[in-house]
Amino acid sequence: MTELHAKIKQRLEELRIHLQNDGGDMELVGIEGKTVTLKLKGACGGCPMAMITLKDGIERILKEEVDPEIVIERAL
Repeated sequence: MTELHAKIKQRLEELRIHLQNDGGDMELVGIEGKTVTLKLKGACGGCPMAMITLKDGIERILKEEVDPEIVIERAL
């Protein structure tokens, strides 16, 4: 595992609590280069705001704090 992947995984674990507080969760499906694939679960899985959570929330935070080239993709 690269240092970048370790940083991504660590930050995702820290962010999970926010989804869990709303009755949801996320699963890391994979990391390929700087593309991170996540699956939203529970209440977050069917939420109409799911893409906003991924792009304006998780992706924005990872870009700001880990690497500006990170892209989040949603696994269904």
